[in-house]
This record gives sequence, structure tokens and C-alpha cells, in this order.
Amino acid sequence: MRQACFAALSTSLHRVESEPVQKPQSFFHLHLISDATGETLLAAGRAAAAQYKNARAIEHIYPLVRTEKQLDKVFAEIDEEPGIVLYTIVDQKLAREVDERCQSMGLPSVSVLEPVLTVFQSYLGTPAGRRVGAQHVLDAEYFRRIDALNFTMEHDDGQLPQDVDEADIILVGVSRTSKTPTSIYLANRGIKTANVPIVLDVPLPEPMLKATHPLVVGLIASAERISQVRQNRLLGTISVDFDAYVDRVAIARELAYARQLCARYNWPVIDVTRRSIEETAAAILALRGKPW
Repeated sequence: MRQACFAALSTSLHRVESEPVQKPQSFFHLHLISDATGETLLAAGRAAAAQYKNARAIEHIYPLVRTEKQLDKVFAEIDEEPGIVLYTIVDQKLAREVDERCQSMGLPSVSVLEPVLTVFQSYLGTPAGRRVGAQHVLDAEYFRRIDALNFTMEHDDGQLPQDVDEADIILVGVSRTSKTPTSIYLANRGIKTANVPIVLDVPLPEPMLKATHPLVVGLIASAERISQVRQNRLLGTISVDFDAYVDRVAIARELAYARQLCARYNWPVIDVTRRSIEETAAAILALRGKPW
């Protein structure tokens, strides 16, 4: 058995073989300065903040900061609520000014992209082009994502089954297994995704069963999880039989039917009970091109 000692306010207090003390949640200010949309910063900041369970970041996002005048306004706000400063600014003069101002205020600052650009420059043997918002160029890849998103929205919840063979991926599953948000996430990656609900004893659309191009993936979750989600979604709704919709025994039957269908057609199944949308999407992408 492990023994743990925890420091306490009183030097005379010692705890042995004790459960970890639940620390109260603390808050800190996280300032994100970007010369573009700030999406990269937001993702990086949240990924780092997620590692600290007892600290919650209060996010301040400053997009499209490209002049000293704009930077003055940003630091006026930072001065009011000091905290960690993360930034993505390709203009080196402006970036140095961010570091200098933070240093004078006694605040930590990190250029999120600079270490990555340094590695690229070292490996490729050429400096970066330093183009602001370069990742948001309206190129073929951008329009491919837009096309995928349009397709996905048009084929949500079993709509337009006649041309479902044009999809790259089809997600199937009972109600509230995160089919729609996962489809949209994949569409943002440029992947045409349709989703089709599985309803107990209701046949799936014939065009979907005959489709040869898409990867079909079944999404399932625990009956308890689905029941909880359905209860939350039905608050204030009176258009369905509430008791039947959230009953765990009934949901278990739905899930058994869904598993049978997936087994019949040899479709891979992913349990989304404890997965985020991003994790589910990553698992789906890992299946592409692989036998199952």
C-alpha cells in the first residue's frame, strides 16, 4: 500500500495513507495574441491548460493584431488582468515588442510557432516566408473542405440517401452517439461524411447498403451514457415518449440491434462512451485503408 504525505497549513499536521486532498480550483488569465484568427493559439492554450485539473484558464483572445497601435490596446487590457501571454506573430519586430513588454511587466510570454519555424528552417535550409495567415489561403484544399462540409450537412441524419455512395465515410448508430458532430469535424478535415440513424427493427436505406466507395463505421456507447444525453436533450421537449426514449433497457435493445447490423455487414464499431469528438474522429481516420 502506498503512503503519501501532504503538506498542510499547520506544521504539526501530517497525513499518512491518505487519499489525495482535493484542492480548490484556481483561475488564471491566459492572453492569446495573434496576427491571424487565433485558432492555432486557442488550440495550443487549451491543450496545455487541460493538463492542470485544478487551474482554469480565463481566455482573452486578440486576433488580427498587426500594428503597434493595436498592440498598445492589447497590453492595456493585459495590464488590467495580468497572466500568461501566448502569441503567434510572424512580424519579428512586433514579436520582439511583445516579449519586451511582457518582460517589463514580469509576465511569461511564449511564441507558439517560433520553435517550430526554427526546426523547419534548420531542416529545410531556408527561412520561413513570414506570411501572415498563410494557413488560411483560399486554395484548392480550402474549397475541398467547404465542399465536404456542404455534402455532410446535406446528408445529416439519413438525408439524401440516393447519392450516399459519394461519401468518403458513413457513420451509423442509434440516436445520441455523436454522429452529427463527428461528421462535421471530419468534414472540416475535407472528408465527405454522411450519417445514418439506426432505429430498432427499421431497415437501413438500400443505397447505403449497396455503396462501395465509403467506409462505413458504427458508433455505439453505453446505455447509461446514451440515456443521460437523451435526458439532457429532451428537457422541455414533449414531442417524443420521454420514458421510452431514455429507458436503459430499451436503449440496450437498440444497441444490440446496432451491433447485429454492423456484424452482419462487417462494419467496424467504435465505442464513443469515453471518447471526445476529436478522439472518435482520429479512430475513424485510423481505420481508413485498413482491413477490418
